[in-house]
Amino acid sequence: MVAGLGGYYFDDFQAIKRGAKEDGFFYIGNPVTPGHSRIRQPGECISVMLVLEDGQVGIGDCVGIQYSGVVGRDPVLVAEKHIPSLEKLVRLSLIGEDIKNFKEFSQLIDSLEINGQKLYSWIRYGFSQAALDAVAKVRGITMAEVIADEYGLTISDKIIPIFPQSGDDRYIGADKMILKKAPVLPQGLFNNIEKIGQKGEKLIVYVEWLSERIRKFGGSDYTPDIHLDVYGIIGDIFNNDIGKVTQYLARLGEAAKPFRLSVESPILMESKEKLIPAFSRLKKSLSGDKVDVEIVADDYCNTLEDIKEFVDADAVHMIQVKLPDLGALHNSVEAVLYCKRHGVKAFLGGTCNSTDVVARVSAHVALATQADQMYGKPGMGVDVAMQIPYNEMKRTLSLIKSNRRPRQ
Repeated sequence: MVAGLGGYYFDDFQAIKRGAKEDGFFYIGNPVTPGHSRIRQPGECISVMLVLEDGQVGIGDCVGIQYSGVVGRDPVLVAEKHIPSLEKLVRLSLIGEDIKNFKEFSQLIDSLEINGQKLYSWIRYGFSQAALDAVAKVRGITMAEVIADEYGLTISDKIIPIFPQSGDDRYIGADKMILKKAPVLPQGLFNNIEKIGQKGEKLIVYVEWLSERIRKFGGSDYTPDIHLDVYGIIGDIFNNDIGKVTQYLARLGEAAKPFRLSVESPILMESKEKLIPAFSRLKKSLSGDKVDVEIVADDYCNTLEDIKEFVDADAVHMIQVKLPDLGALHNSVEAVLYCKRHGVKAFLGGTCNSTDVVARVSAHVALATQADQMYGKPGMGVDVAMQIPYNEMKRTLSLIKSNRRPRQ
């Protein structure tokens, strides 16, 4: 395994939310969240290569969330700190293991420990990607087919809607998304009050601009969903008053018309136990007031069990299945399937710190599970983040359609 670069940066969410000042692309000041060496630091990855007996190599990348170390997530990924112990773990635990079944090998990875501690989620994520790639190569089929075969699924016959992220470049970024007809846009990175406005007024203006921009340049056949990530700031503005948040979301929905609006993390509490009932009240309030805005859960959905709790509580319309947070990849597969079985939209997400390898693996998971949408990746942008998963899905669907025979 080798240390590599992630697709974006690790940002100290708590410092930014508290108003850390920007100087160009830097943030000025000291980090607040443990594990961060500065408020913004380069993203890293650990690239895992599982060498098979026949010389083929299964590849996966360990990547961490942009906002690591908060809302129950594992700390920042520092590659050189972990590689020595991981190499020892591989020698002791994985060499000689049969790798013909993805789910079983992914479960094995999920169970591994170092010094009595379970591996960080992003480590399990990377190793299980390599396992999926290895099984696909052993069997001579695509990764999507491996998942579909093992879970009894029907692979999507069309591209899963890709949702790129604009980052702070939310105007030119949106224009690029419109030009490329992104099915979902723009994310927006509205991660502090300065960007949204003291009373939310700046976000209203932005959504009005975005709706007009889509209608002006997108053409009559282009009807994307508008999806905003607000990191709980709306709740902060209105002191988590459900009635006031509902009224504000109604205004946002009107600004977005005629396009459907989803808002990710409109409120954020200090624990999952407080957030789930708050989301449930907000969803009921939106329904009661006939507000046609969908709410999306992200924070505190860090495990398959967490996601099941949100779903079972009827707390949201959509859940971001954040791949690196869920650890070994089979957990994300099962999370998407659980959401869909229970009428909750499954957004196969992840992180802008992803790599090209992660993007390709994610595309296969999305196709096999028929997720409702998936993040464009890697990076916080449009062009590369749409290109890699889109092209991977197109290639995969073409190969499946060709009916080539798998290796016996």
